[in-house]
Amino acid sequence: MNTNFSNRAMTFGPNIFNILNEKKEELIKKGMKVTNLSVGTPDFAPSKAIMEAVSKASLNPDNYKYSLGDTKELTDAVIAWYKRRYNVELKAGEIMSVAGTQEGMAHIALTFCNEGDVVLVPNPGYPIFETGPYLNGAKVCYYELLPENNYLIDFDSIDEEVARKAKLIIVSYPLNPTCTCADKEFYVKLIEFAKKYDIIVINDNAYSEIIYDQRESFSFLELPGAKEIGLEFNSLSKTYNLTGIRISFLMGNEKYIEKFSQLRSQFDYGTSFLVQAAAIEALNGDQSEVAKNREEYQRRRDALCKVLLNNGFELNPSEGTMFVWAKIPDVGLSSEEFCIKLLETTGIICTPGSSFGSLGEGYVRFALVLPADELANLDFSGMGEMYGKL
Repeated sequence: MNTNFSNRAMTFGPNIFNILNEKKEELIKKGMKVTNLSVGTPDFAPSKAIMEAVSKASLNPDNYKYSLGDTKELTDAVIAWYKRRYNVELKAGEIMSVAGTQEGMAHIALTFCNEGDVVLVPNPGYPIFETGPYLNGAKVCYYELLPENNYLIDFDSIDEEVARKAKLIIVSYPLNPTCTCADKEFYVKLIEFAKKYDIIVINDNAYSEIIYDQRESFSFLELPGAKEIGLEFNSLSKTYNLTGIRISFLMGNEKYIEKFSQLRSQFDYGTSFLVQAAAIEALNGDQSEVAKNREEYQRRRDALCKVLLNNGFELNPSEGTMFVWAKIPDVGLSSEEFCIKLLETTGIICTPGSSFGSLGEGYVRFALVLPADELANLDFSGMGEMYGKL
């Protein structure tokens, strides 16, 4: 049997998630209660109207055929959504759907990068931001996000030679995992930077609707010059609790959209009509549940932050996303080791910060996937007994 795998394939092997999952199953078999706060899958149900729209669409046999693209009804819904929510004017040619932002990010560099071309990605940042360009043959260069700068890009710190070589810069705020937001002034600087060095901006706006403390939700495409140099992903997964549906939209520069759409047509036959039905209802329907979910996420954030602070963690309250980013107590363990010990002693699973880049070391991420009262009553006492210092 041929086992000559590619160098890219050999880069990936069992990771901390596999290790934690094996440990979880082992502890469950021993009768231990396990609380999984590692995966960002909303526990809220989709709205009844969305589920009914999918149910109705599923009874039409024509909806099981290739869609070969987005329907006019879907495109019109996206245009209306961005105009209503962010006051962004979009044309049909400036919009395309993808099978979730994860898939879109996995392939976007194919459109712009030849082998070895530079892509700037955040450290710490969501893994697909670097994995996608790497799998596309690009050279990944990191820009450092530091807590003392609230994890915002310091454009002056990016080496000028690297900036001149860069084809793309991938940006995302509210940022998973650090839970920090950027304002419009930051994006004005980003556009200036991109224009100066002729870099295309790929902005991931997945958490635009999960922001806290009366912060303003906005689109990078609102700003002058954004469409000239950029594209923006916005996903329905977290906003409308549709993680399994797998639909996101890429919007912005029309020429970039056209070329990426042509490329994707080589391996994709369009978003399922059933998925489009869900998206149309989500975008056009009652938006009150989005606000209710955001309020509940903020209650959950407040509850979990209080518990973590009382148990030796250091943190700033999340500004956005459905997570909490916390510095681990000084107990002489790496973030991976800490997560394993935390699971063994408390049954609580979180994600090590090192999974998001070298600058995530020393931190962990918790997902807000339990009601506020359950988060408020999480028992970390086993951890305190184990380490004594807490």
